[in-house]
Amino acid sequence: MGAVTDPLWADVADVFDPVAMGRLPDLWIPGVSAADWQALLDLVVARGWWHAYAEGCRVLPLPTAARVLSRPCDAEVPTLYVEPVPGFRAIFRFLSDETIDFDIDLYELWGQERLDVFCGFLRAIGRRLDRTVFLCPEGAGVDVAVLWYEPGADRIAVRHDR
Repeated sequence: MGAVTDPLWADVADVFDPVAMGRLPDLWIPGVSAADWQALLDLVVARGWWHAYAEGCRVLPLPTAARVLSRPCDAEVPTLYVEPVPGFRAIFRFLSDETIDFDIDLYELWGQERLDVFCGFLRAIGRRLDRTVFLCPEGAGVDVAVLWYEPGADRIAVRHDR
């Protein structure tokens, strides 16, 4: 692979505006399976990222994806909190075995250094799963993604007509 370059903050700062995007924009990885969820959990552990798994108010040891995804339909939606670096947290919700979705807090992501951390985080996930990871405004779908990781090109892409 060639050198990986991330976008410059000056070129994408508007993508991370909490007023325009919503404080907790949505990140999506569609078309996944339980094996992809497990690969994500394995990545979190392998990278040594701080994490906490919760079902409702109970913090529990990190289970297997198969166990989480086989819970009863009326069970609480489990949440996985992941911090690749202190002060930058992603919140994964196990809503479906076909889509990985998570949120980030835009107040934790400001400036080139944090953008580089965020892009590295997306790249690590996208590479492990060999899937596109989309960033969308809060409450929007992947059809209005403003930034994404492309696994085939191994790059972070930005929508230019936003």
